[in-house]
Amino acid sequence: MSTLLPPTSSLPVCEVLPARAADGAYAEVLLQLPAGSPHRVLYWLPALGVSARQYLPLAQALAQSGVAVAIHEWRGIGSSDRRASRQANWSYRNLLEDDLPAGLAAVRQRLPVARCLFGGHSLGAQLASLYAGLHPERVAGLVLVASGSPYWRQFPQDRLIWLALTAAPWLARLCGYLPGRRMGFGGNEARGVIDDWARSGRTGRYAAVGMPDDFEARLGRLTQPLLALRLADDWLAPEASLSWLLGKMPQTRSEQQLITSRDMDGRPADHFGWMKAPRPVAGRIAAWSAGLSPVSDP
Repeated sequence: MSTLLPPTSSLPVCEVLPARAADGAYAEVLLQLPAGSPHRVLYWLPALGVSARQYLPLAQALAQSGVAVAIHEWRGIGSSDRRASRQANWSYRNLLEDDLPAGLAAVRQRLPVARCLFGGHSLGAQLASLYAGLHPERVAGLVLVASGSPYWRQFPQDRLIWLALTAAPWLARLCGYLPGRRMGFGGNEARGVIDDWARSGRTGRYAAVGMPDDFEARLGRLTQPLLALRLADDWLAPEASLSWLLGKMPQTRSEQQLITSRDMDGRPADHFGWMKAPRPVAGRIAAWSAGLSPVSDP
């Protein structure tokens, strides 16, 4: 375990926890603890193509309110020792069955908690929801930020979205991976991940190659508290997209909140801009989590 110093803060140093998946893939989980004992632990999943370190300002803002934050690192990004290529491919199954259990095991070795809040940004929030459906006993609540289903019919630019969802898997197979960095969409993404993502966008339903689980039925059985934060200027996760995702989880105790440019001191409240000034988002999450019923974990 190594550490990262916060820029200027009374918080403890951010810890770097090594996590190795069952298939040997390695990545690091960042753990930001508050100054005192944490009253909640939030396990955070990044957006497509975004590294864990880019969420450190969010983690530090939450830690100032007593919430410990563990930031997952996706395979193929940042500290991960894998990079998508024609020879290296993976899918939702690897992310859900290999990488997330490895990251959570690293956190639990450091903080012996049985249940965490799970949260994420964009695709990260979708995968947090899928993981909660698979393992509801491990999840105390869900936090979705700037997220929604990629189902093409829920977007004003529906024809453009349909075209992208059809072209992306074809391009990924042609190149061996999706060259997202050159395209300005995500990172360089494994073709299996793009196949699973695009299928959910075309059909409006979640499924993963190699996983027999009925994600839709599992989402429908979730009863955890849920906070959904929508950004008013976010065309990548419009209101209809979020509603489609929340509609899959009708039994959750869900609360929706809207963040506008007024909350952001005049800056656009869009899909990625909030990450540069995350205090409005962190404040909403901290206030919501403080109002949850106590759990048995520290």
